[in-house]
Amino acid sequence: MAFSRYTPTATPAARIGLGLAAVGRPGYINLGRDRDLPAERTPEALRMRSHQLLDAAYAAGVRYLDAARSYGRAEEFLADWLAARPGVTDVVVGSKWGYTYTADWRADADVHEVKDHGAATFDRQYAQSRHLLGDRLDLYQIHSVTPDSPALTDPAVLGRLARLAADGVSVGLSTSGPGQADAVRAALEVTVDGHPLFSTVQSTFNVLEQSAGPALAEAHEAGLTVIVKEAMANGRLAGAAAPPELREIADACGTGPDAVALAAVLGRPWAGIVLSGAATAAQLATNLAAAGLEPDGSRLSALTRLAEPPAVYWRQRAELPWV
Repeated sequence: MAFSRYTPTATPAARIGLGLAAVGRPGYINLGRDRDLPAERTPEALRMRSHQLLDAAYAAGVRYLDAARSYGRAEEFLADWLAARPGVTDVVVGSKWGYTYTADWRADADVHEVKDHGAATFDRQYAQSRHLLGDRLDLYQIHSVTPDSPALTDPAVLGRLARLAADGVSVGLSTSGPGQADAVRAALEVTVDGHPLFSTVQSTFNVLEQSAGPALAEAHEAGLTVIVKEAMANGRLAGAAAPPELREIADACGTGPDAVALAAVLGRPWAGIVLSGAATAAQLATNLAAAGLEPDGSRLSALTRLAEPPAVYWRQRAELPWV
């Protein structure tokens, strides 16, 4: 299947997707995980939590679900959920290749994932994703592309991705790091046999890290669907951790700062899907409130002052502990 099945107007919440990074493995870099997850983070406990979130998200109108090979067992949990609900045929599923999960279900592992954008990694990981998700896989993305990523220039990789697209699976990429804008623009130049290769781009954008905005607008103009990840800045824009300016707007709107942070991104004309990375049903509910939130424009524009230099933002993100 192809990502072209995605319909942003299918439900009021269809432009909010559910990302499974926080619940597919015991360790991640989101703030507050000691509160959010069970004390015993066994595979079965997180499988149950993932299914609870997927049920709640689907019931609320979420129609895009996002996983990755490096999200521990997220693809497996998602595949189990889909198999148990054969009547759920209107969700669109995306996953990613390029990082290998290496933590062996330990939150205290020295290394949690290893990056490799070579053709051999694609072959191995696509086979694994296809084994789990079968023909439910609509979108396959290169995980965490940076401007110097060999995936954008390696003929072997590009050829494999082009064949995947020809077989009906949409091809995209995600970006990370202070050079996101350069990576997005480089991806827009990638063609195979004269045709653009990528259908989507998934990038970090939030009120603290706004540097990719102009490039994402260009991607939108070029016809790509823009998927925004980390709109909550790994928890820095939620609850008591949120900046006072964000909490003030939330109080005026009668909602949480997380909903305001998501609404600020949903309001960008180039934003196609904005991901919730909720780890609890309560977080998901407050995140989804963003779909019906229209904060005062002057208040939202004031949030632009919260933007950090990209190098500062990404350095702080790299220092967040895996817990």
